[in-house]
This record gives sequence, structure tokens and C-alpha cells, in this order.
Amino acid sequence: MPKRLVVLVSGRGSNLQAILSACASGQIPATEVVAVISNRPQAPALALAAAAGIPVRCVDHRRFGDRSSFDAALRAQIDDFAPDHIALAGFMRRLTPEFAQHYGGRLVNIHPSLLPAFPGLHTHAQALAEGVKLHGATVHFVTADLDAGPIIVQGAVPVLAQDDVDSLAARVLAMEHRIYPQAIAWLVSGRLRMEQDKVTIDGEKAGEFSPCIWPGTED
Repeated sequence: MPKRLVVLVSGRGSNLQAILSACASGQIPATEVVAVISNRPQAPALALAAAAGIPVRCVDHRRFGDRSSFDAALRAQIDDFAPDHIALAGFMRRLTPEFAQHYGGRLVNIHPSLLPAFPGLHTHAQALAEGVKLHGATVHFVTADLDAGPIIVQGAVPVLAQDDVDSLAARVLAMEHRIYPQAIAWLVSGRLRMEQDKVTIDGEKAGEFSPCIWPGTED
């Protein structure tokens, strides 16, 4: 049976589209996106999913008085689809430790920085302010601590002298579209696991992942 994947979104859905394209091409093998769920009713990603015939749900965070009640409602919606894995694809809500623990080892996220550098928001502005020469994106397992789960893979891009936030963000986003489907493919194939807050591949503890510059971004 195909693996069942639920994708959580808040915005336009470019990483969702990358995942859908990778499923259709076979890059992510034997996997079906069974639902797309958002915390924002007007998120363009919901329309993208609906146009692809994928069930969509919305759990509007503004209707809940606290983070725990929102997470409980979100968890109920996710569990309706009995997913094998859950992917955060631009989902802009901080999740409770209880939520992360409920999906331990099955919940992954893409973050627009080379973690542990620049967790949280406004990562591109932070990178420019710090004057770093490399920036990029990280796919990691979600744990109780924000943007601190075990790293699966990273992709780096150069920071160019003429970059502003928008140009750097566009280059990083292209890298996200490359590495997120690859990480999900490893996950759904069973090769990749989180065990005792460590990443293992084929049963062996993974070493440190070195960022790699995607060809075509050097100039």
C-alpha cells in the first residue's frame, strides 16, 4: 500500500507543489498526499491542493484561546487521515511539545536556514545582517524544541554581494524544493528514522551532514 502523507501549510504552497510533483514523478516512491491542512482559510496552498483533487481542511488558529486547544483540534483532523508521515511545508505555527511527541519520528519540517544558525523567523534578514557567506535550508525532524530536531539534510547557497532579502529568499526556496522531496523520499522508503533523537540511515547512525551548493547557484 502507498505511504500516506499529510502536509500542513500556511501560505502559497510552493513546497507543497514540489512534494506533489515528486510524488507524481516517482522521486517520492509509493506515496500519496492524502490531505492538506492549513491554519489559514485563505491560504493559496489549499486551492492548489483542491485543484489536484486532494482533500483539504482548515483549522483556523484564531478560533482557539490557547496553543494546546488548537493543537488538539489539528491533531484530530490529521488523525482522521491515518497518515504514516506528516510534513510541515511553510506551516507558520509553533507546535506544542505534546503535539511533536504524538508524531515522534513521523513529523518533518523544512526551515530556511542552515540550522542551528538562525532558528525562528526572518532568517534571510538575519543572514544578511550577520554577513555570512553561505545560507540555505534544513530538513529536520520536529521535536519539542523549536527548530532543534535532528537534521536530515541541508542544502547551501552562496550569499552574493548584491543580495537583498528577496533575492536571497528566492535562491534558498529553490534549494528547499530540491532537498525536501529527497528527504521525504528517504523517510517513506524506510531508510531514514529518528531514534533517540538521532538520525539513522539503513540502521546506522548518520554522521554530520555537510551542506552542498546546488549546481547553478555559484555565480
